[in-house]
Amino acid sequence: MNHLYLCSAQQKRYLALLEDAALPDLQITEDISKANIILADPPKFAPELDKAENLQWLQSTFAGCDALLAKPKSDYQLTNVRGIFGPLMSEYVIGQLLTLTRHFAHYRDAQQESKWSPVPYQGLTGKCMVILGTGSIGAHVAKTARHFGIQVIGVSRSGKAVEGFDNVITNANMTEAFSKADVIVSVLPSTPETKGLLNRDTLSACKQAILFNVGRGPVLEEEGLLEAIEGANIQHAVLDVFSKEPLAPEHPFWTHPSITVTPHISAESFPEQVFGIFVDNYTRWLNGEPLNYQMDFTLGY
Repeated sequence: MNHLYLCSAQQKRYLALLEDAALPDLQITEDISKANIILADPPKFAPELDKAENLQWLQSTFAGCDALLAKPKSDYQLTNVRGIFGPLMSEYVIGQLLTLTRHFAHYRDAQQESKWSPVPYQGLTGKCMVILGTGSIGAHVAKTARHFGIQVIGVSRSGKAVEGFDNVITNANMTEAFSKADVIVSVLPSTPETKGLLNRDTLSACKQAILFNVGRGPVLEEEGLLEAIEGANIQHAVLDVFSKEPLAPEHPFWTHPSITVTPHISAESFPEQVFGIFVDNYTRWLNGEPLNYQMDFTLGY
């Protein structure tokens, strides 16, 4: 019999899904020390990880597992969720991009003042978007962008071609791509290799680009961004993730006219979608098959 410990902000919903699914050989336990399987939100569960003495497999309800990967314990299989965030992330990026390029905020304010105030704009066709990260999320954003006639360049460690991108280059050629970019989108995880990748030096290659950080906060060096905006390298930054969350009320990003702040909502984990991944992996677990979406503790993703 497998014993499952559940730890999530969506606890009631997951419990209901588990009850309806009636998975074989699975018993829910409230004793973390007895659990060999855990379904959890990484930030919520991380402080309790050391108590999981019999843990064999942890299914994260998030794509990002930074809070767990930061812990020394690694004698278990860690799987995350993938393949469900691409559409949501695409909605966020394109929605915010259109809001900026078509000046929708300006017209909202003008309406409040009953002002007829048209502003010149350019369409998205022919623009260049550079996406850092060519996994499932990056690929989906790329395909969506191409529907608008945007040329999309992907950046990855390998530079291997990925469907949906016009071209994929290696990290070594990133700044060259930045010099051509109208839009830059980071969907990168937080790893020692990616931390501070977007900094004063790399952003200085940009020429009035719109920057999105929707992957992980530590990828962006905050002071470097402010300098890049001041130096006219970055026209506007749309930030959904930050090194420290929630963002402190006194943080300068809140009031900066060239920065849009949202509270880590670009792609939420919906329990029904996450549970489908868990059920598939649990079936694999029972059958002794490799689990999907296993994370590498060394690489950090």
